[in-house]
Amino acid sequence: MRILLAGMTALSLVTVASPAPANSTVDGVWRTDGYRQLIEVAAGKLTTYDVTAVSCLPGSVTGTGDGTTFATDEGLVATVRRRGADRATLSFDGDLGTRSLQRVPGGLPAQCGTRPPSDALSTFDVFWHTFAENYPFFAAKGVDWPAEGAAARREVAAHPERLADVLCGLSTPLHDAHVGLFTPDRRCTSARAGTPDPTATIPRAVAVADANLGVPVQRWADGAISYADLPGGTGYLRITGFEGYTDTFAGDQAVLGKALDEIFTADRVAALHGLILDLRVNGGGADPLGLQVAARLTDVPHFAYAKRARNAPADPARFTAAQPFFVSPAAGPRYTGPLAVLIGNLDASAGETFAQALLNRRPRPVLIGQPTQGVYSDIMERALPAPGWKVDLPNEEYLDPRGRTYDGTGIAPDTPVPVFAPEDLATGHDPALSTARQLLG
Repeated sequence: MRILLAGMTALSLVTVASPAPANSTVDGVWRTDGYRQLIEVAAGKLTTYDVTAVSCLPGSVTGTGDGTTFATDEGLVATVRRRGADRATLSFDGDLGTRSLQRVPGGLPAQCGTRPPSDALSTFDVFWHTFAENYPFFAAKGVDWPAEGAAARREVAAHPERLADVLCGLSTPLHDAHVGLFTPDRRCTSARAGTPDPTATIPRAVAVADANLGVPVQRWADGAISYADLPGGTGYLRITGFEGYTDTFAGDQAVLGKALDEIFTADRVAALHGLILDLRVNGGGADPLGLQVAARLTDVPHFAYAKRARNAPADPARFTAAQPFFVSPAAGPRYTGPLAVLIGNLDASAGETFAQALLNRRPRPVLIGQPTQGVYSDIMERALPAPGWKVDLPNEEYLDPRGRTYDGTGIAPDTPVPVFAPEDLATGHDPALSTARQLLG
């Protein structure tokens, strides 16, 4: 059966798989649709391998379990389910959606048992192919990856000692906060132009916001979740991230749920005339936690976004079928009144998908501040042949009902207001918060 979400393009078609056969096993080797991975399941262990046209390297995710469900070394739970003789799905409890798997006859390719050379050119080639085969946004960023790669490879061949500089120079023009090169002695990232240093900005920004509230603030998850009741029946909820509350996604989910139960009580919800949701320093995390919060802000199910992954190594315009996700009302007390959402360029990743999930809420929230960072995809972590070297990159799009992605541009505010400008941080002013308070009365 195929489902087409009303208002979306044909790219949003989603195939609903047939039920798994009885007494099935998922042992074997599987190839993902998109994500350029092989998944090996054997003797209660799950192992991933990252594949390019020139390499097959052990992946960053491994897990042990009962043959179907695996606790991974990243604090997530992976589940593999059969969907036919040679098909299966892979899902992670901290991610949204499933990845389609196709059985690989004959087991792992021989290439996966042989580590490639760790010299400069071999490392360069794996790096270049990893982006060439997975990154979706070259055209949007105006980067000619083949031409830039050819020039960069010649430089590495002539000066192998400059490999890190060359790779950093190759990826920096993407200005993508989900792209990063990490070596034992170097970290190379490049956010959108104008983005302040989060390490220096966020502590001062939080302190300024709290001082401007002028009332006591309750905190959960070591301060990642904060709430205050403001005069006049307005609430203020700040969430600075959707991860790291505990060591596991399940633990994070429980901590968030407890905080939401204590914030959205029946008495408070009944008394609130407006709510300010502050996402200006939300660095991201797990998308399902954003939907968990959104469920407390509606009485009516609504479309959040659709997610798809690039799945053709030679064609950046080809993707998996998009999987739609919805906000469903929570079972407990919910706030459904006027909502003002504070956003800015330090609102990134799962902080942005959360903001996107609120755009179809009724009444629609008013967005105040500056555009979000413009990075939505889950991050692919890929090892490189050089010891201790790895690279991060995105490979997914999050689509609105019209099939649009906000990658690169971010979500724009309805009411543009400076967000944590240096002069405001220096003087303790918070114009975006003041605007929201005036708007909600």
